Formats: sequence, C-alpha cells, structure tokens
Amino acid sequence: MTSPYLFQAKAVGASLIVHSLSKHIAGHAQALGGVLINTGLYDWSSYTNILPAYQKGDPLTWGMTQVKKKGLRDMGATLAAEPAHRIAIGAETLALRLDKACANAMALAQMLDSHPLVQQVRYPGLRSHDQHERAGGLFGQRYGTLLSFTLNASLDCIEYLNRLRVPVLATHVGDTRTLALPAAHTIYHEMGAQMREKMGIDDNLIRVSVGIEDTEDLLRDFGQALDGHW
Repeated sequence: MTSPYLFQAKAVGASLIVHSLSKHIAGHAQALGGVLINTGLYDWSSYTNILPAYQKGDPLTWGMTQVKKKGLRDMGATLAAEPAHRIAIGAETLALRLDKACANAMALAQMLDSHPLVQQVRYPGLRSHDQHERAGGLFGQRYGTLLSFTLNASLDCIEYLNRLRVPVLATHVGDTRTLALPAAHTIYHEMGAQMREKMGIDDNLIRVSVGIEDTEDLLRDFGQALDGHW
C-alpha cells in the first residue's frame, strides 16, 4: 500500500521485496504486473532449498536465479511488452502522484474524522491511530492513500456511496482516481457476519483509495453526501 516511494524496505532489513506494479507504481489501472527484488541482505548459501544446479557464482544471486528459472521459465511469469511499457510510463510520475494522493488522503481523513455523522476513521496519518508514530517514522511523514471510515449506525453506507459523484465505486487501489467500496458487502462478504464482527468490520465501513483529484472537490463531495441528505 506504500510503494517504494514511501517505504524503503531494505532500510529495515528486508531480504526479498514484493511490489504490485499494478497499484501505485503503474498508477492508472491499465496494466497488471508485479516485481520481486533481492536486496542482497540474505546469504542464500545458508538456504537449504536451492537446487544444486543454481548454486553457481556469488551465493547472493542463488535465490533470484532459482526464482527466475522456476517462475519465468517454468510458469511464464514474464511481462508482455504492452503492460511493461504502461508500467514504465506510470513509474515516471510515481512521486508526483503519491505526494498529491497522500495529501488528499490526509485532508479527507481529517474532514471525515471531524464530522458528527462519521463514527470512526482509520488512517495512520491521524494521531488517534494506534500506529501513527510508527507510520510517520517508516513512511517519512506521508501516510499513504488508503483509509476507511464507518458511518453512524443510523445511516446506510450504500445510499451514501450512491450519492458520491467524484469517486469511482470499484475494488482496485493505488489509482489516480479515488475509489470507494462498502467493505462488508464486497471484499469481506463471504466471511459472514460473525467473522466480520470478530475482525471489527462494521456493516457501515467504507474503504477509500484516495486519488489525485482536486482536494476541494473531494472534500466537498464526501461532505455533501453526508450533509445533503441527513
């Protein structure tokens, strides 16, 4: 959810890093891809599951050699030219897009957190979040683009979402466009009510992946959906 722009995983000792290129790095919901990065911090000579055929040269390369042989050769996990091109173009604006989207997410979280019809907002940029200080230290005072909020029990989240005009009602994250969905009715629906309750997923919980739209447009739209009806 952070992309390598916000979080340098090698700095905290990660040996292998997996990124979804489909999310923030590409950023425009038009390409599928992923990447596995070997940071060089792990001695693969101590790993017992490297096939003898791949134990050649510098031991630091053995793990990636096996991944490439098994993943790329045996399973065909290779990007085609078109999605690779789209991802490369999207990556050029990663910093610009995330700076804007993170600023939008903070502004939206603060507005929702102060609204009397919102029961709770979950966003690490808010001081009320139990991981606020840790997130600030790891992500350089940018707190990402994903937030969720729970409407008061007297409201209906589906009706609220239908009143929004700026966001796209979709399941993707890390897009240039703001995306919103009712979590309990979509991505967590199959878990059932008992499991959702155990996980703290309220029926009125809305997940938002914040995009790069004009900040005032976003705040006005999320606000009017609350104030204009109830």
